[in-house]
Amino acid sequence: MDNCLFCKIIKGEIPSNKVYEDDEILAFKDINPVAPVHILVIPKKHISCAKNIKVEDEALIGKIFTVINKIAEDLKLDKGFRIVNNCGEDGGQEVMHLHFHLLGGKKLGISF
Repeated sequence: MDNCLFCKIIKGEIPSNKVYEDDEILAFKDINPVAPVHILVIPKKHISCAKNIKVEDEALIGKIFTVINKIAEDLKLDKGFRIVNNCGEDGGQEVMHLHFHLLGGKKLGISF
């Protein structure tokens, strides 16, 4: 997607502070963190949001959660962490590229 912010980050057109990368997944620090640890984990394949995940994406989505666990372990989030995904405008999604927020580094309250 030509105008997708995250696709531009994947292509290296926009810099990011990477914490993980492989052929299918990129993870980088959020530029506006809401917790001491705030990492965005995204598939390199453009999927606009969770409602557009297809059967053929199941392995990729499973791998994203494995990567999230690895990052959490590397960052020593031993006491816990939160994974957030927003879907669509009414769901609070600001960038229309599937992404997961990994939040931690402090005790997180419940906020909905």
